[in-house]
Amino acid sequence: MTSASARILLLDGISGIPLGREIVATLQASGHEAIHFDCLKHQSRAFYEIRSAYAKMMNKRAEKDGFYLLPKLNGKTLEALVKERHPTHILVLGFIYKFFNPKELRRIADACQADLLLYDTDSCNLYDKRREFIFFIEQELPIYDHIFSFSQVTTRFFRETRNLPATHLPFGALPIEIPRNIDQKIKVLFVGSGDFRRILLLEAIKKDVTIYGARWQRNFPLISQDLQARIIDRTVWGSELHDLLAKAKIVLNITRTDFYGAETGVNLRIFEAVAAGCFLLTDHCTEIEELFEVGKEIETFRSSRELAEKVRFYLENDDARISIARRGHERFIKCHTWRTRVEQIQRLGTHRDTEG
Repeated sequence: MTSASARILLLDGISGIPLGREIVATLQASGHEAIHFDCLKHQSRAFYEIRSAYAKMMNKRAEKDGFYLLPKLNGKTLEALVKERHPTHILVLGFIYKFFNPKELRRIADACQADLLLYDTDSCNLYDKRREFIFFIEQELPIYDHIFSFSQVTTRFFRETRNLPATHLPFGALPIEIPRNIDQKIKVLFVGSGDFRRILLLEAIKKDVTIYGARWQRNFPLISQDLQARIIDRTVWGSELHDLLAKAKIVLNITRTDFYGAETGVNLRIFEAVAAGCFLLTDHCTEIEELFEVGKEIETFRSSRELAEKVRFYLENDDARISIARRGHERFIKCHTWRTRVEQIQRLGTHRDTEG
């Protein structure tokens, strides 16, 4: 993507979160023509469920240990859009294999001479799905001209193990305006889905934490009654999330088990918290040290004991907490907005054009 005005078609495979819409808005504000294609909202193939079950059965007969997924969407819909808008770049967010055949997407991109890019945001979610992860690596990743990945760990894997053109591009966020000087009734706010590692850590601060997210009730047999009472089992995004951030003294991030096992934990919640000027406390990983100054711009913990100790300390020391939150927000504005990420992509594109 060069510094000149480009036409970008963003194929959003994870539109349950606002990331794709925020990137498109940033591209447009930067002078590019950007189109948001929400894969989840387009009509599936006719009789998709029946055809998918049949295709999966036939593939299982042919290859018992393989993975197959019939793409939900008809490629002709995408092909017609590409012919109409003539994008210079097609940017996939998350993945495409669930919606379109990757090889078909490559053919469509070649037909209009568009660069085909991936912003990998979710590959860590496939670590415990061996067959699907191998399918993603072997069938989708090779179609791209370039891959951006949210994780340094994943970037190294793509580049060094799979010999793929990959660049580390952390998440970003739009600046979040929240009201100041309001009563912060929430001591510690955690927003995220149920996960056993999260349960174990949250038990250490169960008297102080407020939890929002999905898939918690199914885990209630694993959770103490005291912690159950602190859970609101539903997802929150947008203005409701922003209201909660404004009311929280501490915004807590706990990386999911698969991410933590891969030594990566720089997820979207981290950037949303500092974008709103909140005090962020997150589990420690090496990657985060290159993005923020720990102890001055954010805080981290390495164990349930350290989590409990830091929650207690920062609830009792308002000045220290507020000072760290302010410096974290300053670092966000300087280095971690979506505008900054778009500029990073542009610089890479300009470098590639010069080399070519």
